[in-house]
Amino acid sequence: MAHAAMARLTQGLSPETLVASYADWWVHLAMAPGKQKELAEKALRKTARLVRFSAQAAGEDCAPCIEPLPQDKRFSAPEWQQWPFNLIYESFLLNQQWWHNATTGVNGVSRHHEQIATFGTRQLLDTFSPSNFLATNPELIKKTVEEGGANLVRGARYWWEDGLRQKTNQLPEGAEHFRPGHEVAVTPGKVVYRNELIELIQYSPQTETVYADPVLIVPSWILKYYILDLSPGNSLVRYLVERGHTVFMVSWKNPDANDRDLGMDDYLNRGVLAAIDAATTIVPKRSLNTMGYCLGGTLLSMAAATLARDGDTRLGSMTLLASEVDFTEPGELSLFIDESQIAYLEDIMWEHGFLDGKQMAGAFALLNSRDLVWSRMVHDYLFGIRQPMTDLGAWNVDATRMPFRQHSEYLRSLYLNNDLADGRYQVDGRPIALSDIRVPVFSVAAQRDTVAPWPSVYKIHLLTDTEVTFCLTTGGHNVGVVNPPGPGVRRSHQVSTRAADERYVDPGTWFANTPAIDGSWWPSWAEWLEAHAGQRVAPPALGAAKAGLPVLGDAPGQYVLMP
Repeated sequence: MAHAAMARLTQGLSPETLVASYADWWVHLAMAPGKQKELAEKALRKTARLVRFSAQAAGEDCAPCIEPLPQDKRFSAPEWQQWPFNLIYESFLLNQQWWHNATTGVNGVSRHHEQIATFGTRQLLDTFSPSNFLATNPELIKKTVEEGGANLVRGARYWWEDGLRQKTNQLPEGAEHFRPGHEVAVTPGKVVYRNELIELIQYSPQTETVYADPVLIVPSWILKYYILDLSPGNSLVRYLVERGHTVFMVSWKNPDANDRDLGMDDYLNRGVLAAIDAATTIVPKRSLNTMGYCLGGTLLSMAAATLARDGDTRLGSMTLLASEVDFTEPGELSLFIDESQIAYLEDIMWEHGFLDGKQMAGAFALLNSRDLVWSRMVHDYLFGIRQPMTDLGAWNVDATRMPFRQHSEYLRSLYLNNDLADGRYQVDGRPIALSDIRVPVFSVAAQRDTVAPWPSVYKIHLLTDTEVTFCLTTGGHNVGVVNPPGPGVRRSHQVSTRAADERYVDPGTWFANTPAIDGSWWPSWAEWLEAHAGQRVAPPALGAAKAGLPVLGDAPGQYVLMP
């Protein structure tokens, strides 16, 4: 109860983990005279550079003494190159760089504690960035002078409105214009199966003939499925059915306190495997092409390994979108995963029977707070400019919950213990092995993905003994996947296939030797999928009433609308 109450103040982060990390760093730094000497010398050199720069800072052609990182766009406007603002931001960047040096490379500090100390220090420094304050942001000063302060008044109103919406559990401004079944998730279809955990949607055919082998899509249970069926121009589902595919979609129920005891076995057996049973009943005697997104891809991999172990050959191929099957290097998300943090989360979930999706959204925002928190606050509340809501943005705030038991099990078995990759994960009392999977795999990763870093996704090559086509796209975890082709698309991707008997190529070598292709990855994947989808035939019926799978209602169904 104490931890659950404390979590409201710490946003679900374990204070024990934070204290232990900084204590580990501080004690080892205190006992490292060599590192202390190095840091002192760096401080003197940086101070000397700043002094030299300050003497020239008022000049028109003054070269900066430190450049921002490529992804840091806070100081890119011309106004920042004017004195004294160039001196202000340069001193901030030098200070930021010194603290990075101070929190890394301290001999004896555990890797996990070093990551947390570095991350926490960076978060604190970003809070005090000169771009966040009126007095030290020249772009903001110019805007305020031009508008006579109207931007600040407008921003204060936005801040008040957003605060009221948050306190009363209302959606952010503009999200009401992207409602499932109205503006998004509008691809025609029917719910053809429902149990206490999933609804299965079968989409109506859009072509006179379809590929014989259908497609089953398994989204992650920590998100609502319509990220893959947003507005018509951004819908992967619509893209597939318009190319002649019969598409099935799993829609997960948003769990509540009554579902606290649902576990990973339920999500596998009553989720993915139940959907496979239903889809292959409706379209019998055909191979099933499958796709999983994020943790849905992880769960699909577990289902594929289970079917392979048991001699079930219904699957024809497997596509994984930003999905990890090895969790030894899950990127900065690992900052929130250790024994102390998971125990803390379990205490939080114990109180309500689930983990609120808003807490997980807060953790994801922390991973990129510079862009998702501070830049947004400056833009909305100081510049007084509302970012227009998009279909992807509205989906992002349509949060889901995670059941107590299931969330605890997957964090421990997958992230903490890496049981799936190491062959220890058990289904129905027997272990499964990813190396048993023999169907061809198409694996998609995104270059700027902080949730499923692409080198980690690439490890599918090490864990399977089948043909793997790997595709690396530009963008992040969501934008990299929701990437429709069309005019104005500023994306590229790299793709190549490794045969089952070919030698392993490390990710760095693969990246260097695989040419980039302009445009969306969707067409490249569609060509691959169609090579595994059979001949064109007449569309199947929606549902199979005689087999106990009648049409239960129109898409998007009931579960996606649950608050």
